[in-house]
Amino acid sequence: MAEKAKTESGNFLWETAKTIFWALLIAGVFRALFFQPFWIPSGSMKSTLLVGDFLFVNKMAYGYSYASCPSIKLGPIDIDAEDICGFLGDGEDRFLGGDPVRGDVVVFRHPVTGEDYIKRLIGLPGDEVQVIDSLLYINGEPVKVEDGGTFVETYEPQGRQGRPPLCSNGPVGLNGECAKTRIIETLPNGVSHVALDIRYQRAADDTGVYHVPEGHYFFMGDNRDNSTDSRFAQSAGGVGFVPAANLIGRADRIMFSSAGRSLLFFWDWRGDRYFRAIQRSKEQLEAEGS
Repeated sequence: MAEKAKTESGNFLWETAKTIFWALLIAGVFRALFFQPFWIPSGSMKSTLLVGDFLFVNKMAYGYSYASCPSIKLGPIDIDAEDICGFLGDGEDRFLGGDPVRGDVVVFRHPVTGEDYIKRLIGLPGDEVQVIDSLLYINGEPVKVEDGGTFVETYEPQGRQGRPPLCSNGPVGLNGECAKTRIIETLPNGVSHVALDIRYQRAADDTGVYHVPEGHYFFMGDNRDNSTDSRFAQSAGGVGFVPAANLIGRADRIMFSSAGRSLLFFWDWRGDRYFRAIQRSKEQLEAEGS
């Protein structure tokens, strides 16, 4: 009897281990090929994306490269994405590739650190990009901008990092109203999106001309004064030009959102942002600012 119980216990443990193994394998394949989960850790993409937004990245949009595979870091285990999917190459060509569209919100692998970043695609290969007095120029032409009102949020530590926002009406006390100028920017291909500006002159508000190399892309955050992006060289801790092979996928829709520092704080969940499309029409953007 005891021998039978021992055998049944062993079978149960073996079946449980197999179930966990196959579940992890299926989840890993799904993540590598189709959709990758992504939490928004910083305010660089406000007001399009807020700290605590949760989304899935569409990996099928641009095809696959080495960056499509996840890096695995668990204690002493440190396996880079290139170690797993290096056979896909790190050049311009992508397997089953599709070209990104200017204005897409893209998750990509930082060319130096390997961290995942999310920004808006502004410059395509061969473009010239410049910022003059906070206004974006593409190929020598200023983009169309319209007044989008004022973006107001609470001045408080945000998300797991606990960083407070930058304000144009600062200094602002804790729990005070933090304001930024909200503009609606329309790119040359007609894609409109919101950009924020605190209206204080900063280094990235006036730049030289960036010549985007072939096979590379230029990215900027929508929260222009609080974004480490392609305006800053990689040698200075910025993003610089991003190779096509480093694109991971396109962010299409917010699935869940929480303003709290823990998911357990259900009172901080943002129900109005669930299943919200990231790319919205100009009319929707204008309505949100009214």
